[in-house]
Amino acid sequence: MEDYENKAPDQSVESWVINKVDQWRDHYTANYEQKFDEYYRLWRGVWAAEDKTRESERSRLISPALQQAVESSVAEVEEATFGRGKWFDIRDDRNDQDPTDIAYLREQLSEDFQFTKTRKAVAECILNAAVFGTGVGELVLEEVKEMKPATQPIMDGAMKAVGVTVEDRVVVKLRPILPQNFLIDPVATSIEEALGVAIDEFVPKHQVEMGIQNGIYRDVDIENSSTDTDIEADKELTSYDEDKVRLTKYYGLVPRHLYNDAVMEVDEDEMSKTLKAEEESEEEEEGYVEVIVVIANGGQLLKIEENPYMMQDRPVVAFPWDVVPSRFWGRGICEKGYNSQKALDAELRARIDALALTVHPMMAMDASRMPRGAKLEVRPGKTILTNGNPAEILQPFKFGNLDQVTFAQAGELQKMVQMATGAIDAAGIPGTINGDAAAGAVSMSMGAIIKRHKRTLINFQESFLIPMIEKTAWRYMQFDPDHYPVSDYKFVPSSSLGVIAREYEVTQLVQLLQTLGQDSPMYPMLVSAVIDNMGLSNREELMTQMQQAAQPNPEAQQAAQAQMQQQQAIAEAQLQLIQAQAQEAQARAQKYAVEAQLEPQVVQAKMAAAISTNLQAGNTDDAEFAKRAKIAELMLKEKDIVSNERIAAMQVASRKQ
Repeated sequence: MEDYENKAPDQSVESWVINKVDQWRDHYTANYEQKFDEYYRLWRGVWAAEDKTRESERSRLISPALQQAVESSVAEVEEATFGRGKWFDIRDDRNDQDPTDIAYLREQLSEDFQFTKTRKAVAECILNAAVFGTGVGELVLEEVKEMKPATQPIMDGAMKAVGVTVEDRVVVKLRPILPQNFLIDPVATSIEEALGVAIDEFVPKHQVEMGIQNGIYRDVDIENSSTDTDIEADKELTSYDEDKVRLTKYYGLVPRHLYNDAVMEVDEDEMSKTLKAEEESEEEEEGYVEVIVVIANGGQLLKIEENPYMMQDRPVVAFPWDVVPSRFWGRGICEKGYNSQKALDAELRARIDALALTVHPMMAMDASRMPRGAKLEVRPGKTILTNGNPAEILQPFKFGNLDQVTFAQAGELQKMVQMATGAIDAAGIPGTINGDAAAGAVSMSMGAIIKRHKRTLINFQESFLIPMIEKTAWRYMQFDPDHYPVSDYKFVPSSSLGVIAREYEVTQLVQLLQTLGQDSPMYPMLVSAVIDNMGLSNREELMTQMQQAAQPNPEAQQAAQAQMQQQQAIAEAQLQLIQAQAQEAQARAQKYAVEAQLEPQVVQAKMAAAISTNLQAGNTDDAEFAKRAKIAELMLKEKDIVSNERIAAMQVASRKQ
């Protein structure tokens, strides 16, 4: 389908971009500008006439409840991101077994982030997201002169000259962008899917002139811009109209034929003229091209080029504090607590207005009996002249007493602000949780608060922090390859728990420590976890000392090892003694068994010898021998029976042993 804008006659790329920017500005003005201005005033505590809740309101008091909610929530996210010093990590491909390149890139990127003050810029983007609902940042390439102290030998090395070395290098800076200076395609929900994004703001005139001098911008005559309070950083201040230029930077798609015409107009050499003549003879090109366009004062084209970045990404990152479905602009702390804050302000202002009528003295008097020209006022030491009895002419006047219920109402409204925003600090916890609930309810309430902060933290890391680090590393790899080797790295944020979450976790760990004794193996681990979660300045030293204390003493380890060896030797000796005693008992049993088997034979031998002793040849002795043999046979059988019984008893006893 052909785009009707591609067919518009006599249209330049700057007019096309400005037309889009004006349309997006109208959409922003109609839907968001008034709300964002009021959120900014509530956060700053600035009163405006349009913030009145009733016509008769005289007080200009603004409650600090919403300010506290914003600052507490921002502090939680900042602490969770930067609280441990190391706030990002780099992972390499799993097939790469060399970790040295990762360590070098991490250290180099950390040094450059510190040099460009990236942490401060990220913190400002977080604050903008809390106030307006969306934090936006622009990645800007700058060529700077890095100066380092150095010495140089002179006079053949006899002396040294002290000075500095200057090195030109490219750095990437993050610039926080206010919502009134950022414009995006209204139908887009992210920067990547939008037709384009624009940054429309005032810049000092000398910056544009220096860009022209350095060849970054076209050589055109630049004049001061007219005043436009809609894009000022602070609309409450009186605008300064001198030495400033309205600069519109557009990152996105433009029709290809407009881009070609603009390039031909910028570059007027012979080759460009030839190329232009060839293109005019061909059919008109269709489609879009990703470009960067810089326009001054709404009509002067300063720069146009095709996207020069190797990943073809747009140098803008943004994240919503809380996601609103199908919308780019998110929901911040001020929007969440807006209704509660307005009700609280109305309550406090009504109370102040009532105090003016009940506290300050007023006087009712008969004007016909006052001297002509008398100054009617009440003050200490004032003498009031009357034409008659003052008791009849003057009377103190009072409307009544102030209702004390407004104190309780203001407190409840402040709790509603904290409920809506989820911002609880040390001052708010005792009144909202600890004072009115048991330990179980405190745990549940703190868990809900911590989950809300983690939800925002994860959204911030995935939508803003990781893309910002990746795009920064890509810029350095492309424009500073000497310091940044080109490779495929994965960036992981090293976040930690916030202040409230850490304090709550420390409380739980301390309660768990009280249930364990110091002899428990878990005791040192819990103590280490408590110290690790505390915000101590010497936390690392304490952790190192605990690790050293946990390591065993070499002498004590040797003594314990020697004692263990002695115990093992004693146990082995006792085992050998028991085994020897068992073997001795078995040998004794075998001996008894053999003796019991040999005893009948011994008895037979003795009986044979006894039978044959003292016998002579003859009938009488033969009869005596036969008699003796019969008796011996009976005795032998008896001995045999007794021996068998003894053998059986010994076998049973050995089996029991």
